Amino acid sequence: MSTLSYDASGAAQQAIEQHLPALVEDRIASRIFAKDHTLWGADAESESAIRLGWVEAAAVSQPLVEGILELRDALKAEGVTRIVLCGMGGSSLAPEVIAGTAGVELTVLDSTDPEQVGAVLADRLAETAIVVSSKSGSTVETDSQRRVFEKAFNDAGIDAKSRIIIVTDPGSPLDTASREAGYRAVFNADPNVGGRFSALTAFGLVPSGLAGVDIEALLDEAEEAAEILREDSEDNIGLRLGAALGGTSPLRNKIVIAEDGSGIVGFADWAEQLIAESTGKLGTGVLPVVAGPSAPEVSSGAEDVLVIRLVGADSDIEPGANEATIAGGLATQMFVWEFATAVAGRLLGINPFDQPDVEAAKVAARGLLDARPEPTAANFTDGAIEVRGGGWLGGATTVEDAVKALLGQLGQDGYLSVQAYFDRIAYAPFEGVRDQLAAVSGRPVTFGWGPRFLHSTGQFHKGGPAIGSFLQITAAGSGDVEIPERPFTFGELIAAQAAGDAQVLENHGRPVLRLHLVERSAGVAQLQEIVAALASRATALES
Repeated sequence: MSTLSYDASGAAQQAIEQHLPALVEDRIASRIFAKDHTLWGADAESESAIRLGWVEAAAVSQPLVEGILELRDALKAEGVTRIVLCGMGGSSLAPEVIAGTAGVELTVLDSTDPEQVGAVLADRLAETAIVVSSKSGSTVETDSQRRVFEKAFNDAGIDAKSRIIIVTDPGSPLDTASREAGYRAVFNADPNVGGRFSALTAFGLVPSGLAGVDIEALLDEAEEAAEILREDSEDNIGLRLGAALGGTSPLRNKIVIAEDGSGIVGFADWAEQLIAESTGKLGTGVLPVVAGPSAPEVSSGAEDVLVIRLVGADSDIEPGANEATIAGGLATQMFVWEFATAVAGRLLGINPFDQPDVEAAKVAARGLLDARPEPTAANFTDGAIEVRGGGWLGGATTVEDAVKALLGQLGQDGYLSVQAYFDRIAYAPFEGVRDQLAAVSGRPVTFGWGPRFLHSTGQFHKGGPAIGSFLQITAAGSGDVEIPERPFTFGELIAAQAAGDAQVLENHGRPVLRLHLVERSAGVAQLQEIVAALASRATALES
């Protein structure tokens, strides 16, 4: 197994000293591995009873390996060199991390933005097979992506059935329909594992293995990690990390996960959805903040922030004040963080396996798709950007004024969530506004690409503490993409998803600044310039 190490200081270490003896005495580690569904309280028992399969995922998934490798070889022999994954939330984030860390190509389509969908469709279709991952198959994004690819294959004279691979729960509607349709392969995952805990199940392994990852080595490492995590010992790093995540007193409910040389590509993004969706409910929880090692939050010294650095096995980085460092291989880290999140849920007094508020945005989006209301009128337009907001906008007449007004809504314990509903591949550098807004606001800032964040941090936004302010950015595109046999397009779908989420947040009394880029490239450039100027002035004032 790869070297696993953990060190902590300040509030993180105090949480360990406070909670670790009881966690060991109560045999929490061995009881989790024994699938003791009573650990999270009576209200959680029915859900946790069917959501603890992840503790044995490495062993249960071993029989899948042979079929995955055989299919990989067969596809390769047929000239298929590109795997596209159609999935959302944990079903897409885990394979993206696994493939990225292994250095193999895997195209992840977890967007409904028509420009992003169109770009993926236009790239090497003749050499492409798709993996459609969904526990039930009812996820609107994934179903729409499957439909548009199936039509594209058939229109190109390619047998679509031979290029579509399904990953789903046994007996699900997607399972039944896919077998009846005669798709190339259907892989069943353990139904007793939730999506965000599914990294080492078929959801993580099938797309990664088909793309070329050594999934046998991944599972072997995970099995070794399980032997360490099941021990009721004060040396159990999973217990220590869980205590730091959920046991600080008073609770430091912003966890800055800083990549600092771990060598695991995109791990913090995966951990973000795991922690946010698992803990953000009943008005409590911890908000993960994905950041670099020099991000403003890392050195802020804020009393509600805890920093966890992801470091390499040979790192000599010592944890600073109120920090922890953790090192380990990919499978080891995934297992440790899943385990620690379950431990944190117990300390927080919540059920880490449900997501009661995720559905609200979906319902609102469906309602808007059915009703097709006219867009609400903009408060004003500044350059390439239409501005919409509540009464807190005051007398704002420019985008800069509007952003300042939103930041003015942040309380001393607040956070800002930036939500960008457009092409995350073509506009990846736009994420740079996160650090700048953190510097301007002096508060933690999260950045999510829509609609994928709806399946992760979206739960925390609605179910966690009511302390967030939200900057939603939508963008007009150069064209749209039809969805076969559906009465809406991708453009209409992503617009409804954004509007539905804003509606739910506003119904929760949370400030949402909606910026619509009427011309995408010009609007992005305008907004980047405005944020950069605000950050520059903030830096000048500090000095």
